[in-house]
Amino acid sequence: MSGKYGFWTLAFLVIANMIGAGVFTTSGYSLADLGSPDRVLWAWFAGGVIALMGAISYAMLIRVMPQSGGEYLFLSRAAHPLLGYIAGWVSLIAGFSGAIAFAATALEGYLVPDSLRPEWMPAGIVTVMAIVLAGFFHGMHPRFGAATQNIAVSVKLVLLAVILIVAAYQWSQGNLATQGSTPGVKSAETSTWAQWSAFAGSLVWISLSYSGFNAAVYVADEVIDPKRVVPRALVAGTIATTLLYLLLNAVFVYAPPAASIVGNADVAAIAAESLGGNGLANFVRWTIALCLLTSVFSMMMAAPRVYAKMADDGMLPSWMRFQGEAPFAATAVQVVLAVILVLISDLQGLLSYLGLTLSLTAACSVCCLFLPSVRNSERAAPKVWLFAPAFFVLATLVSAFIMTANDPTQLFATGITFLVGGTMYVLTTQSRTPSTPPDPGNS
Repeated sequence: MSGKYGFWTLAFLVIANMIGAGVFTTSGYSLADLGSPDRVLWAWFAGGVIALMGAISYAMLIRVMPQSGGEYLFLSRAAHPLLGYIAGWVSLIAGFSGAIAFAATALEGYLVPDSLRPEWMPAGIVTVMAIVLAGFFHGMHPRFGAATQNIAVSVKLVLLAVILIVAAYQWSQGNLATQGSTPGVKSAETSTWAQWSAFAGSLVWISLSYSGFNAAVYVADEVIDPKRVVPRALVAGTIATTLLYLLLNAVFVYAPPAASIVGNADVAAIAAESLGGNGLANFVRWTIALCLLTSVFSMMMAAPRVYAKMADDGMLPSWMRFQGEAPFAATAVQVVLAVILVLISDLQGLLSYLGLTLSLTAACSVCCLFLPSVRNSERAAPKVWLFAPAFFVLATLVSAFIMTANDPTQLFATGITFLVGGTMYVLTTQSRTPSTPPDPGNS
């Protein structure tokens, strides 16, 4: 298949995957734990560094294995098909489906809150329409879907820039006062160790807002010169998003009175109202809705490519392969799964589980860079670059430990997911002769 996606489409895909509801909601909780806007910004900076190390690691992987498939491809080729299948299973059941369903549900919450919902409009209709619309564009008209996404992401960035310009103007007028420690929160009276523990705990949630830095690897088969273009898009998109996050959160934690945002999820709207009244607050809500819509579109673009790759390898039914310019059947399956999750799941309670399973899968994929099957490839990066994957894996494991220390049931749920995936792999491979996976260096 000839490539049709270029650098800007891939960079926008990364940005759209990363910028979702998290950046507009997390800092109020972080401020409650950390007690200082300065520490909140340092936590966002640390999350950006971890994401950048992950983007560099995935760039190294895609240079060795320049194909679509993401974690499924990397683990099945470099490690073992079982691990790849489990990674694909996580994406199919939890990762993409759950993330699409959550973003679409949050979109409806911003566009049609319960207080404004007409009596004739059933709950969930906007959510389902957003998912179906994204599936239609990327399943039936991939070129138009990519163009639509690029335009939407461009508009989103312009709207976010407007927010920053308003904040800069208010700052120049002396309406944003730098705050010190936040009264009434625990950090001012806790030990150094407790403060570092709170910092690490906040970083767990902030890191979820950076997930999506790897989005471009899922469409590598459809890119001209993926060994060069995909790595550039991964790194550029991650850096751009990190800078935007830092600027936005500087506004969120410094613009309003600290007491109004501590422990509050609606920090972006509160900051906007503090800067420009209800008009700017409504403007921010519509901007957030657009961010969520582009997240749905970008994930719907990436996810079916994983399933199509699994179908090529015989791990899923052959009818889920590419059909023409797009994996139409795989896209339809993704739409159905996401809609089912919308109808049956408590998505807010699912977020921690999704973050844990996806982060561990990403860490396992990055570990492939240390395996001989990858290190012996002629396209392997110099050893000096291995500091990036080492840093990413260590940071992910520390975050996972902190996440599960107070709630081990999350680790149990993740383990069950991996176990079911392994069982499905055994059942799938029993009826066919296993084949030797290709050498990553010759993919």
